[in-house]
Order: sequence, then structure tokens, then C-alpha cells
Amino acid sequence: MPSHNPNLRSIYAMLAAAGLFSLMDTAMKLLSETYPAMQVTALRALSSLPLVCLYLLYRGAFKNLLKVRWPLHCLRGALGVAMITLFAYGLKRLSLAEAYSLFFIAPLLITALSVFILKERVDLARWCAIAVGLGGVLVVLRPEGGEFLSLAGLAVLAAAACYAVSAITGRILSRSDASESMVFWLMVMMAAGGVALSWHEWVAIRREDWLLLAGLSVSGFLGQLAITEAFRSGKASSVAPFEYSALAWGMGLDWLLWRTLPDEYTMIGAAIIIASGIYLVRREAAHLESEHP
Repeated sequence: MPSHNPNLRSIYAMLAAAGLFSLMDTAMKLLSETYPAMQVTALRALSSLPLVCLYLLYRGAFKNLLKVRWPLHCLRGALGVAMITLFAYGLKRLSLAEAYSLFFIAPLLITALSVFILKERVDLARWCAIAVGLGGVLVVLRPEGGEFLSLAGLAVLAAAACYAVSAITGRILSRSDASESMVFWLMVMMAAGGVALSWHEWVAIRREDWLLLAGLSVSGFLGQLAITEAFRSGKASSVAPFEYSALAWGMGLDWLLWRTLPDEYTMIGAAIIIASGIYLVRREAAHLESEHP
């Protein structure tokens, strides 16, 4: 079998994951037009729980669910509630492409946070890439325009920060807890937190939205399986850059459903952020190969 096949399969899996998560975000954006952002968080988690439970039953993983580090799981749960709520709030007012352009800052934030939390070393070149990526965010926000520097844009940036902290927490948890436990308790805590915080403004689910909720559940679940497969057998440096294909999916869905396309500022800023992210991935891969030849 050719040596490139595992990477090629992983790239296809990542492209599929980006498409599935874009469909999931589209469902969230459509739901956010009717339901409060916190309720969208609850619906996101509640719709996913049945499939997650079936998957755990299939894997025989229920017996290990209580052997976890509860403080870190609770932290991830709180971060998950905040992340989805902020992202849903931003999606209500921004296009998918605009929201993705800002959310792409997350990998840069993860690299920066790894220095302070995980005590990893980041060289000057990678710090420069992070600074360039932050510059790309400013291009997308274009403060001189005033209109786009809004609560929606800041909410998406805050969601990206929550995602970055959650990813770092997940790295710590993965040293002791099973991945199935991490997924299960994240969904349970997001569902419980979302329902508790949105109960006072809960909007009854419309009959026409049940199909949308089913799509939200299936796309999110399959997307998680696809991204897990992508990183399971392929080199991260080869696979990770294809996660940015979500921007193309977002632009296509924006045009199909809302007849809108991003302007030149969004595209230029997104290109800067994506280039910085790809450079960081490649630089990290080169660093690891030099340490473990």
C-alpha cells in the first residue's frame, strides 16, 4: 500500500468534518433566529446526547464514565456552555464566513496558552505568527468601520477564547480520562447548564424545527467521528490545514441560504489568520521531528 494513503484518507476525513460542522453551524444559525442563544446551547447538547449514548453503548464505555477528574470536567462544561452561547449569539448577526474568519484565531490562542498553562516552549517565529494572526483579526474587525466592531464579532472572539481554554483543558484530561468520558460529560454538562440558564426564557419548540434539530444532532455527531478519524491515522501537519476549508463551506452556505458573500476585508483578514495557523502547524511539526528524528 502506498505510504501516502493514510494521510490522504485523513485529509478526506477532515474535509468531511469541516463540511459536517458547517452544516451543524448552519442549523444553529437558523435556530438562533427563533430561540435565545442559551436555549440553542441546550438544544445543541440535548440533540446530541442520544447518539453519544448509543455510541458509548456500542463501544462498551459506560463502565468507565465515573472514573474522571470532576473539577476539570466541570470547567470544560462551563466553557462549553459559554462557547456555544457566544457563538450562537454571533451567528445570529454575522454570516457563517464572517464568524469562521474570527473563530480561526482559536489555534493561535491554543499555541499561546500552551506556554502559560502547559509550560510548552514557543519560539520567536511562532510568536510572530501569532502576532500576525491577531493582526488578521483586526483586519476582519476593521475598527475604523465601526459597524462590524460589534458585540457579535466580540462574542465570536470570546467563543474562540473559550474553545482554546477548553482544548488545553482537554489535553490535560486526556492524560488520565478516556475520550468517551470527555465527550459524554461535556454534552451532559452543556445540556444541564443550558437548560438551567435558559429555562426562564424558554421558547416552545416549533413542529417545523424538529427536522432541523435532527440535522443538528446527526451533523455534529458525524463531524466529531470524522475529525477523530482524521487525526487518528494522519499526520497533524498534513491534516490540520484542511480544517480551514470550513470557510469555503461557510461561503457556499451563506450564498445558498442568505444570498450573501464576505467582503474584501473579511477575505483578506481570513487569509492572514489562516496563513498564520498553517505556519504554526508546520513549524510545530518540524520542531517535533527535530526532537524525535
